[in-house]
Amino acid sequence: MNAYKYKKAITDILKCNPNHIFLYWKGRVALYSILKAIEIKEGDEVILPAFTCVVVPNAILYLGAKPVYIDICPVTYNIDISKLKLAITSKTKVIICQNTFGLSSDIEQIVQIAKDNNLYTIEDCTHGFGGYYNGKPNGSFCDAAFYSTQWNKPFSTGIGGFLVVNNEKLLEKVSLLESEKFKPTVIDKLSLLFLVIIRKYFVKDFIYWFVVKFYRFLSNKNLVLGSNRSEELNGINMPQHYFKDISAVQIKCGIKELKKIKRVNSLRKKNATEYTMFLKNHMKIFVNESLFDNHLFLKYPILVKDRDLFLKIAENEKIIISDWFLSPIHPIKNNYELWGLETDYFPIAFEISKRIVNLPTDTFDINAILNFLTLHLDLIV
Repeated sequence: MNAYKYKKAITDILKCNPNHIFLYWKGRVALYSILKAIEIKEGDEVILPAFTCVVVPNAILYLGAKPVYIDICPVTYNIDISKLKLAITSKTKVIICQNTFGLSSDIEQIVQIAKDNNLYTIEDCTHGFGGYYNGKPNGSFCDAAFYSTQWNKPFSTGIGGFLVVNNEKLLEKVSLLESEKFKPTVIDKLSLLFLVIIRKYFVKDFIYWFVVKFYRFLSNKNLVLGSNRSEELNGINMPQHYFKDISAVQIKCGIKELKKIKRVNSLRKKNATEYTMFLKNHMKIFVNESLFDNHLFLKYPILVKDRDLFLKIAENEKIIISDWFLSPIHPIKNNYELWGLETDYFPIAFEISKRIVNLPTDTFDINAILNFLTLHLDLIV
C-alpha cells in the first residue's frame, strides 16, 4: 500500500501512470533493469555523454555491452548533438539522454534521430526530477527514464531510485524482472535508517566537509551504505546483490520528501537567477538565461582556474561547494580503458571536468556563497 502511495506521489509530479513506475534500491539499478528489458547483450552499443557518473557505463558493462561516449557541448554539459549521428553504428541499440545538473537539452532532436535509426532512448533524470523541458516533465520524452533519490538529488531517500516506462511494449518485460530483485536485508534497512537519522539531526553546515570526506572513505571501503561500493569504482564486475528492491525506509522517506519538492525547486530557480546575475555582472562564465525554462538547477555549475585550491579555500571558510564531475566518468580519475573511455576523443569533457565545481541551489543563505565568490573572483573563469 505504501509503495503505491509513493508511486502516486511521484505521478503527481511526472503526470504519468503509477503502474508505469518501478522502484529500486538505487537509480543505477533502474537503468540496469530497463537495459535488461530492452535485451541489451554482449556486442550491443549504448550511446551516452562523456560527462557522467561511472555507475551509468557500469550498468551497460554489466550486461556485456559497450558504452559509446560522445563529447559534450560546453554550454549545456550534455551530448554535443552535432556528433551524435556519427556515433551510431549497426550495433547501436540505445541512446541515453542526460539532464546534467537538471538541464535537459536537444532531447526532441535526439529522440527523432533515435526513431530514424530504430533505436531506444532512455532519459537519465537522476538530476532532473521535478524539472521541465519545453513544458513537459523531465522523463516524458523517451521510451523510459530513470531517477535517483540518493543524497543531494532533487529529493532524497538516503539512497534509492525508480524507473518510469513510457513505451508500453517494454512494460511487461520490466514487470517480469521484478521477481528477480533481491530483497534488502535487515542490516541494509537498519544501516540506511541510521544514516538518514544522522544526516537529518547531526549533519550541520559547519561540519559538512568533514562528514563528506569521512562518509566517502567509509563508503568506498564498504563499511557503510553509500552512493558507490568499492567494486563499482575499482572494476567493471557487477557487485553481489546489485539488482536490489526498494525498502520501506526509502518509501517512507520519499513520501515525506515529495511534499516539499515544489517549494525546494522554486528556491533552486531563484538562487540560480542570482548566481547568473552575479557572474554576468562580473564578466564570468554563467548559465545563459535562455536555458532557464528547461533547467531545474539541482546544482549551479561554475568553472574555476584551480579547483583543488578553490575547494580547499571553501573548506577552510566552511562554504559548501560540490565537486561533481571530477572526470568524464565521475569520480574515476584513472584506468579509463576499463570503462572503454579513450582520453584523446573527448577534449571538452576532460577540460571541463578539470575545472568544474557546483554551487548549492537549495540554500537559504545564498549571500554567504555570493560573498565567498566576491572574495575569490580571481579564481573563477
